[in-house]
Amino acid sequence: MTEAASRTGHPLAGSQSAPAHHVTVEALVRAQLSKALGGKRGMLEGAVPTLGFTLSWISLHDLKISLLVSGGLAATALLIRIVQRSSVQFVVNAIIGIAIAAVFALRSGKAEDAFLPGLIYNAAYAVVLGGSALLRWPLVGFMIGSVTGEPTEWRKDKHLVRLCTKLTWLLAAPCVIRVLVQYPLYEAGQTGWLGIAKITMGWPIQLATLGAMAWLLSRNNTPIVVKTSDSPVAPEAKQL
Repeated sequence: MTEAASRTGHPLAGSQSAPAHHVTVEALVRAQLSKALGGKRGMLEGAVPTLGFTLSWISLHDLKISLLVSGGLAATALLIRIVQRSSVQFVVNAIIGIAIAAVFALRSGKAEDAFLPGLIYNAAYAVVLGGSALLRWPLVGFMIGSVTGEPTEWRKDKHLVRLCTKLTWLLAAPCVIRVLVQYPLYEAGQTGWLGIAKITMGWPIQLATLGAMAWLLSRNNTPIVVKTSDSPVAPEAKQL
C-alpha cells in the first residue's frame, strides 16, 4: 500500500503504480442492481409469462395449455427484442425459467410444481445471502471488490462492511418472504393463488426492496477507488 493510501487509512485507496478514480459505494450498488434487474422492461418480461400461465390455469385447468401460453408470451417478447435489436438477456432468462418449470410440472403432472424451481431458487438465495451476512462476508462487498480489482480489501473498513451487510440482508429479505408465503400454498396445491402470489411478490416487492435500499444508500456517501489511468488520493470514508 502506498504512502498516500497510508495517510488516508482507507483500505480501498489505489497505489501510484495502479492509478485510480473515485466513485461511491452507493452509486455502484444502484447501478449494479439496475443492471441485474433489467429495468422496468426486464421485470415486465419476467412477470408476463407467469401471469399468462396463472390466468390460463384458473380459466382452463389445463397444464399443457397453460405452459404453452406462458412459453408463447416469452417467445413473443424474445421476437420483439430481436426485431428491435436490443438485449435478449432477460427474455432468455425467463424462457430458461419457463423450461425448467415445465419439466417439473410435466414430470409430476401437477400444475403447482411449475412453481417449485422458483421456491428452491429463493430458498437457496436466501441461505447464501443470509449466511454471507452472518459470517461478516456480505456478498454485496464482493460486488464492490469486483469493480475495485481488490476482492477483499473492503473488509478492512468496518463502516463499509456494515453498509454491505445491511444491503445484503435487504436483498435476502424478499427471498425469505416469498418462501414463507408461497411454500404453504404449494403444499396445499393452490396453483392459482401461487401464481398470484408470485406476481405480486415479484417486481412489486422488488421495487419496495430497492426503495429501502435507496433510502439507506441516500444517507451515505462512501468512496471507493477503481484502478484507471489517473491517480488522485482517496478521501476518508464517511462514517455510516
